[in-house]
Amino acid sequence: MNPTYLPRKQLPSPKEIIPRAFPGISQLEIDELLNRSQVRNYAKGFVLTQEGKIESKFYILLDGRVSVTKTINNIDQRHLKELEAGDFFGEMALIHNAPRAATVTALEPVTVLEIDREDFDRVLRRSSSVAMAMVREISSRLRENDEMAIEDLRMRASELAEAYQKLAEQELARREFLTNIAHELRTPLMAAGGFLQLIQKGLITPEKMPGAIEKIARNIGQITTLVNDILFLQEMDLILPKFQPVDMKMIARDVVDAFQEKAAANLVTLHLETTPQIPTISGDPKTLERALAALVDNAIKFSPDGGQVTVSVHEGDGAVIVDVIDTGIGIEKERIPRIFDRFYHLEQSGDNLFDGIGLGLAITQQVIKQHNGRLTVESEPGKGSTFSIHLKVMKVVF
Repeated sequence: MNPTYLPRKQLPSPKEIIPRAFPGISQLEIDELLNRSQVRNYAKGFVLTQEGKIESKFYILLDGRVSVTKTINNIDQRHLKELEAGDFFGEMALIHNAPRAATVTALEPVTVLEIDREDFDRVLRRSSSVAMAMVREISSRLRENDEMAIEDLRMRASELAEAYQKLAEQELARREFLTNIAHELRTPLMAAGGFLQLIQKGLITPEKMPGAIEKIARNIGQITTLVNDILFLQEMDLILPKFQPVDMKMIARDVVDAFQEKAAANLVTLHLETTPQIPTISGDPKTLERALAALVDNAIKFSPDGGQVTVSVHEGDGAVIVDVIDTGIGIEKERIPRIFDRFYHLEQSGDNLFDGIGLGLAITQQVIKQHNGRLTVESEPGKGSTFSIHLKVMKVVF
């Protein structure tokens, strides 16, 4: 069986392309331009025109493809278009010394017809039709450049508006964050200070003294916890913990035990589920315990009408997965992207008010990032949430 050969695409000749670039010029003028031009070959990746440079050549593409790109906002490289055989570029360099408006790079080996400005000037001085063709081309290019400039301005205006909106939202969040911190500090400080004043004035009887001291200690503990959380977040950006083999099942058991009393006080049933064999991961046990504790604390807090919180530890896809599942108030879909922001705080849901300043999830996310893990969330309003920590199984080296 004879092989079938596809015919090579017939390429346009320079005589066909030049009238497209300079409509209305005569055959004699075409021949003169051809006599003053050169055919050259360039390899893939060769830059024929460089944006911002002053160059003097006009190109007609005889074979191959080139890419036209432009720098936007002094940073981003935008791909404008591709040119192929029969297209031309660089004609503006024939008439003035302005920098190139775009970069043209060979996407494959190319063959071009080059015309230099000096040779073109000789033809231009003797030909009114070439001059008129250039005027039309310049007008067309100026219009294209104006449209491109307008589009760039629109893009910049949109980007600026979006950036301003984000800054405004962040500023509002910071103000609310500082207000919440002030409130969270002021309340226990005033309570502790009030009891201390009563003690100093001898207004608390000996039999009530232990209760007063316990309340002072509890309020000071709240202040200490808040300050430690803030400092912990700041330190995590500066200090990387030393990793070691970690048993997440043991950490989960310790966290669940530590929160049993709080869960019972909130009428929440808290329990742990694990599979028999859980591989170790590489990490820092203290920060991982703190991260998981923040998730469990949130799960209990946002189950104000009682319910169930389950901590499940299992293995999947080469990772140890710790799920914290609650049957609480849930999270609206549009809120989920914001809940890990260290300035975000949910104060109220329905008739339920929630204290705290919302640092728990920010702490958890930062810890998991330091461990090259993932923190995901699935939630449905009114039905509860599932937060999942994914940590890679520690590789065993023999």
